[in-house]
Amino acid sequence: MDKASAQLADISVTPRKVGLGIIIALVAYLIFSSYYTVSAESVGIVQRFGNYHSSVDPGLHFKIPFGVDSVIEVPIKRQLKEEFGFGTPGATYNEQISNPREWQLETTIVTGDLNTASVEWVIQFRIENAFDFLFKVRDPGAALRDISESVMREVVGDRTVDEVLTIGRQDIEATAQVKMQELTNLYEMGLRIDQVQLKNVNPPRPVQASFDEVNEAQQERERMINVARGEYNKAIPRAKGRADQKVQSSEGYAIQRVNEAEGDSNKFNALLAEYIKAPKVTKRRLYLETMAEVLPRVSNKVILDNQAASILPLLQLDRMKGDVK
Repeated sequence: MDKASAQLADISVTPRKVGLGIIIALVAYLIFSSYYTVSAESVGIVQRFGNYHSSVDPGLHFKIPFGVDSVIEVPIKRQLKEEFGFGTPGATYNEQISNPREWQLETTIVTGDLNTASVEWVIQFRIENAFDFLFKVRDPGAALRDISESVMREVVGDRTVDEVLTIGRQDIEATAQVKMQELTNLYEMGLRIDQVQLKNVNPPRPVQASFDEVNEAQQERERMINVARGEYNKAIPRAKGRADQKVQSSEGYAIQRVNEAEGDSNKFNALLAEYIKAPKVTKRRLYLETMAEVLPRVSNKVILDNQAASILPLLQLDRMKGDVK
């Protein structure tokens, strides 16, 4: 019993041991609470006694422990987004999606012609000024959602339902982005709106089937127009090519006839000039040239002098009948 009592006495709690333990705990807390790390895509906002003190870049930094300094990381280099009417799994931003029970209310918008449309959209933005984002507006994420919803209702409300569902999507996106940026600048939220993108845009459910039929009819009309344009583009150039070919052939033939006529005229004028100079010589030359052209075409030739009384015995018509041309 004496030995066990001695061991219990050795491990018993004494004021000295308690004080040493407290000092060790304080030193450990001091060490682990005196530094912090800011990630590469963020900037650190240091608050001292709850008030803004400074901004620090990414990396390892030191601070006053015991709650004197606190640090908030703001992801200024990361693109954030907020979705309206739907939600993407794995959201990394608190205000990226709203309560699913509110999605139908978010997306139901009255258009300029007093119809309704179901509009889903997403905005992508960046934090440009961390100080303004944290301290100028209370709950900037929720404020941005309110701004986006207000602007989208205004922009869609200025257009007809047909424009919203068909040709006006790009104009709505561009106009909404400009108006959202103007409001965030007015409220000094420290944000830059990178993109506003419409997702699913549908008519109200009671008329959706009829609207789909109208869209199908419009698409069929566009298809038929494109087919007709294709046929037109094939037929018209072909006809124009044939017409040009005929015109060019006619022009070539006309030029040929004119040249031949001018050549014959020049030839005749040249012969006339030679005939005037020497009629007998020219006449004989023309006779010889004509005979030189005609005689080679005659297969059988009979040459008689002036004293021949008759040529019939010489012709032998039965034998030469098939040779005469």
